Amino acid sequence: MKYMLMIQASQADYEAMRGKASQGVPAWGEKDLQAMYAFMEQLNNDLAETGEMIDGQGLAEPAQTRTVSPGGEGRPVISDGPYGETKELLCGYWVLDCPNLDRVTEIAERILQCPAPEGSPAYPVVIRPVMEGGGDVC
Repeated sequence: MKYMLMIQASQADYEAMRGKASQGVPAWGEKDLQAMYAFMEQLNNDLAETGEMIDGQGLAEPAQTRTVSPGGEGRPVISDGPYGETKELLCGYWVLDCPNLDRVTEIAERILQCPAPEGSPAYPVVIRPVMEGGGDVC
């Protein structure tokens, strides 16, 4: 079965990775970044080796976000940038092919072990089954 694992972050988290601390979000140093990248590379290599990895990507910061919403008279409304009402957004994902929910949960637990500076916000890993073959869609 295919699953999508999603992790979240805020604009402040991306800025912290560039060395700019803010309230509740400590600045990352070069060693912190190297540790995080090494962890993610090892995780992705392990998932590729087991044949479970379909895709996995980190996403650009919320400041590079564009949202297209329905507007009046059938015209779309296009908005750029981070939004005050949005605290966290999707910052990365994996699409995995795992035999069952227990296995994908083990992987999510491993993702939670990713190194970060002490005091960094902790976000959950969200697991969603991928609907295949004509299932209901929203």
